[in-house]
Amino acid sequence: MGNLEWRKARRSANNGACVELAPTARQILIRDSKTQNGPTIAYSKDSWKLFVASAKTGHFDPERL
Repeated sequence: MGNLEWRKARRSANNGACVELAPTARQILIRDSKTQNGPTIAYSKDSWKLFVASAKTGHFDPERL
């Protein structure tokens, strides 16, 4: 996948149990930081924005599930 710029969340505990993302022209790619050569999941930019907005409002908090 070329020279992607992978990054972790700013609030990552840096304990090796993180996900990383890399933006491309049309998608956001997600991977497990422990398996950098493993599979990735691709989201459209609109889907990713909706996920992040939902997470910020607590939509996925355990008490709401």
